Amino acid sequence: MTKTNKGPGRPKKAESPMVISSTRTAKRPDSKSAEYELLKSNGAVFMMRNASYTFYDEESNSVRSCRYCEKEKSIFTEEQSENSVLTPLIFTYGKLFVPKEKPNLKEFLDNHTSNESNGGSLFRLVNTEKIATNSLDDEFLLNDAISTLRAKPLDELLSVALAFGIDVDRPVDEIKYDLLQKAKASPKTFIESFDNPMISMKSKIKRAVSYQIIKADSDAIKWFDTNKFIVSVPIGQDPVDVFVRYCMTEAAAPVVGEIERQLD
Repeated sequence: MTKTNKGPGRPKKAESPMVISSTRTAKRPDSKSAEYELLKSNGAVFMMRNASYTFYDEESNSVRSCRYCEKEKSIFTEEQSENSVLTPLIFTYGKLFVPKEKPNLKEFLDNHTSNESNGGSLFRLVNTEKIATNSLDDEFLLNDAISTLRAKPLDELLSVALAFGIDVDRPVDEIKYDLLQKAKASPKTFIESFDNPMISMKSKIKRAVSYQIIKADSDAIKWFDTNKFIVSVPIGQDPVDVFVRYCMTEAAAPVVGEIERQLD
């Protein structure tokens, strides 16, 4: 019998220059668009090396090699054609947007070892839903702060203004304008200041200083009329802040009572 020599056969596919191994379970892509961002700034344009990597695929119970080729439906190397071409991944100003029409790219990035969720340190998926929710919450909180500014009586507004260090010896509209800036800068703090006992106490103390009920010297708080010592002030600390903390204690109840009596 004459033996027929076999030809050289199909040439082996060229292997990627770098293969990153992983034992993670594959993440399947969803049908939504996605946005990825670099963890560190890399200029206006950054081209990520499209290196192949491997991970454990639970469905096939095997470790599979992956790479991204735009014209291939699968990210798995063994399912791609012999003429498949690697596609560069370009981040523009630190961002890479993946439309829902490219689920293979999303699957590749979601499973990439450089992804923060997989222990990587190059890029991460942007949680746009969370950002939208936080942005909406911030808008509502700002609206609540502005509503609070409009609804509160003048005496409460003046107390909070004093606690914030705003000059109240001016037209009311100017005071409210400064309070509005505080509300915009920190809506939550502004709203909570109306129910914060420390803020209320600080306002009383500043009024007491203004009305010459007490003196706030750099080394001590004293009664203005008798110059009698109330509490010492440590070096380098703000006298009003020190006295506020003191007035919040039970020992200071008689002092606070006298200040309130004179303010009334």
